[in-house]
Amino acid sequence: MAFDTFFPITQWSKDYGKDVLGRDLVAAAIVTIMLIPQSLAYALLAGVPAEVGLYASILPLVVYALLGTSRTLSVGPVAIASLMTASALGSVGQQVQFDYLSAAVTLAFLSGGFLLLLGFLRLGFFANFLSHPVVSGFITASGFIIALSQLKHIFGISAHGDNVIDIVASMLQSANDIGFSHLFSSDRFYTVLLGGAALVYLLWARKGGVKLLINLGFEKNAAQVISKAAPIGAVFVSILATYLLQLDDKGVSVVGAVPAGLPKLMWPQFSVALIKELMLPAVLISIVGYVESISVGRTLGAKRQQKIQPNQELIALGAANIASSVSGAFPVTGGFSRSVVNFDAGAETQAASIYAAVGIAFVSLYLTPVFYYLPKATLAAIIVVAVVSLIELSIFRKTWRFSKSDFYSVLITVALTLIAGVEAGVSCGVIASLGLHLYRTSKPHIAEVGLVVGTEHFRNVRRYKVQTIPELLSLRVDESLFFANSSYLEDLINTEIFNDDKISHVILMCSAVNEIDFSALETLEGINNRLLDQGVVLHLSEVKCPVLEALEQSNFLDHLSGNLYLSQYEAFIDIRKIIGL
Repeated sequence: MAFDTFFPITQWSKDYGKDVLGRDLVAAAIVTIMLIPQSLAYALLAGVPAEVGLYASILPLVVYALLGTSRTLSVGPVAIASLMTASALGSVGQQVQFDYLSAAVTLAFLSGGFLLLLGFLRLGFFANFLSHPVVSGFITASGFIIALSQLKHIFGISAHGDNVIDIVASMLQSANDIGFSHLFSSDRFYTVLLGGAALVYLLWARKGGVKLLINLGFEKNAAQVISKAAPIGAVFVSILATYLLQLDDKGVSVVGAVPAGLPKLMWPQFSVALIKELMLPAVLISIVGYVESISVGRTLGAKRQQKIQPNQELIALGAANIASSVSGAFPVTGGFSRSVVNFDAGAETQAASIYAAVGIAFVSLYLTPVFYYLPKATLAAIIVVAVVSLIELSIFRKTWRFSKSDFYSVLITVALTLIAGVEAGVSCGVIASLGLHLYRTSKPHIAEVGLVVGTEHFRNVRRYKVQTIPELLSLRVDESLFFANSSYLEDLINTEIFNDDKISHVILMCSAVNEIDFSALETLEGINNRLLDQGVVLHLSEVKCPVLEALEQSNFLDHLSGNLYLSQYEAFIDIRKIIGL
């Protein structure tokens, strides 16, 4: 691998000038402001100390900037990865004894290691096997779980679990223990007030804030970008209110002391028992994080005609997670919301992420005492509003109209995620995606075709008025042939021959066949032999060169009962002459 390919920073840094510097600095300032509350909030969601969220937003950003091929993807803590981290560590705690933060660090290292392995093996295509509808379904269900799990902070009650049933049951039990009439008692009133006010403000800021800024004279794009920084306003207003009114003494739960300083680099404390328990969750977090990152990177890259390299992205994201691990933090990936903000704010290169990392480092060094009075209810409100954009209920309507099989895959993924938890949901999603792919390819579209009169074109006899020959069965195979679908072709031919004893010739039009594996080759040999025993001749037409070369290396063409034709038209005309028409 070439040096500039492994380090894409060498490609864009050559032409780095003052204009680009200015745009990157502006984007970095906005993303930094956005990252501060998000980092603290997602640390809360993952179940680790608040400062760990800041640590996860420093070194990983720098490492991805050096290795990533997307110039605007912003890496760091995200809602889904944080939820999956909490879920993984919550279930592991029942199996082995471990220090929670050490396990989170190990999880980040395992996730990074898996991504690096896939990258060096050049398996970036793996993301294509996880269908978009299934990913959308999983993220939608996870968004519901995340939002529901944060209500405990807003209402000042306890709750636990990684699925809807457990969370709701524990919240009801907690409310029952307290007494429903006391849910809004004086010791919870200020918590509900702060959390509710932050929630309403942040929801309003998404649209109302944009309109207000436009009315004040800001351009629409600038207004949208600035409105994304609304959480920082909620953070400082709630900190100020808590400090001045001493609300922490009136039942409001606060973040508390946040240690100042940069993360101390460390090596994860590996445990064989812990690694065994965390390996599967690490793989699932890696898959979901990579799919989310690559989709965001491709979307933003397409807007500026910038190409994303999937295999290099695996390496970059893997290295970013290793960096997060040695920083004493949890798994990270590319975030949708802040990447879009980074893009809209005018970021030209990954230098913006490096500047943002410097900004977060400055906050970690000098501003952490400010967060002592930060209410957890405010962070919960930030999380709830952030995941609202992840919930895509329209996916049900879209898949139902377009593809029933996709609809059922989404439905199963959402249901399992909500009922059984995120690990079961994403596992089901992967299996459903692969199963759906195999199901579709196991029954390839095979059309009986005829000649469009006056042309040399062949079309489906069920859709077009075409010329056919009673003695000829002409089939167009619209899929590569391999072990999973070759028997389907065999069964179809046998059925057609059994139902029509006039057929004496069969043509397989192979214009859409890009590959034939050994199992399919054996199936073709079996078809050829059985047709020959029945007095039916098998022909092939429009075979592509790679497939033809593979067939020539075997002895199949030597035993083919019929001919190999360059075009379907040539085959049709020749067989018509043979039959005597």
